[in-house]
Amino acid sequence: MKIDTIFTWILRIVAAVIMLQTLYFKFTAHEQSVALFTQLGMEPWGRIGTGVMELIASILILYPRTTGWGAALGMGLMGGAIFFHLTSLGIVFAGDAVLFIYAVITFVCCLILFLKYRRQVLGVLGIGEGS
Repeated sequence: MKIDTIFTWILRIVAAVIMLQTLYFKFTAHEQSVALFTQLGMEPWGRIGTGVMELIASILILYPRTTGWGAALGMGLMGGAIFFHLTSLGIVFAGDAVLFIYAVITFVCCLILFLKYRRQVLGVLGIGEGS
């Protein structure tokens, strides 16, 4: 296997695993997850909706033909998470900065994947080379 292929799969797996591991907390109404979305004024619809979108993004990222779309969705979701941590929640939420750090790591993985697979997305939209 080429290094590029291995690196791409590592990015896919890291982004997907981080998003997927938070689903348990969102879908079971874990105390910290409820507190976070309550503070944002988005409980329960924001918690559940974000969980559904993160599940979709993870599946799209792991399927090579849709990696670009999943990465774009993941960047949007994590961009929102980073925004709310910087404006409303604080980097350290409930005595823990892990959620913010995971959001940044996932955003960076998705950004790199999107740049690598941007033709997948832009070609469908009719934007870019050959348009």
